[in-house]
Amino acid sequence: MSIHAGHRSRVKTEFLARGLEGWPDHRVLELLLFYAIPQGDVNTLAHELLNRFETLAGVFDASVDELKKVPGVGEHTAVLLRLIPALGRRYQDQRAALGQLVNSPEEAAAILSQYFYGARNEMVYILCLDSKRKLLGVRKVSEGSIHAADINIRRIAEEAMGLRASALYLAHNHISNLAFPSPADWETTDTIRAALAPLGLELVDHLIFVEGDAVSLNQSERGGKRPVYQLL
Repeated sequence: MSIHAGHRSRVKTEFLARGLEGWPDHRVLELLLFYAIPQGDVNTLAHELLNRFETLAGVFDASVDELKKVPGVGEHTAVLLRLIPALGRRYQDQRAALGQLVNSPEEAAAILSQYFYGARNEMVYILCLDSKRKLLGVRKVSEGSIHAADINIRRIAEEAMGLRASALYLAHNHISNLAFPSPADWETTDTIRAALAPLGLELVDHLIFVEGDAVSLNQSERGGKRPVYQLL
């Protein structure tokens, strides 16, 4: 057995014995890289990735093109690294307690916050509920600007009706680091609410996320500022 093979075996055994508790980011990344690069020392590559992207989250959020600029990162490695956050979101989605009651914007924000973690682009999600406010599912309806309301409304309606929803929360993130609603956010909310009502779909609230915080338009005043929910 080679030195590298022995090291890989020890790292895997340690993970199986006690998980990732206490591991530095480079060691976590090294373990992951074992499965993209079958042979050799990947410790140096793990450090180079962290030097470029600063954190483990930064590595996972980087685009394939950005990742491939790092010497030693090929397509298989880049795809694996991009797969991790996507798998995490799918896992959390399926682990979500479908059927749980969502009776407040705080409860809706707690469920939706995971979908915006580390997002570099503006994204739009809906959280769908039945008539008793039981959770039916969360669906991504757009990536880009929420203000292209004429494009989003049809997708929102299709996804909500596909889940047989009676009500929904609309959510999007601001990449400007300001969670407070803009005039365009208010206008878009009014437009979407009015379009969904004839379809029997109630827009309960519109939540805006920024860096672990969320603000409810229902609990805000137009042109005013209200405290945001601290989610982290």
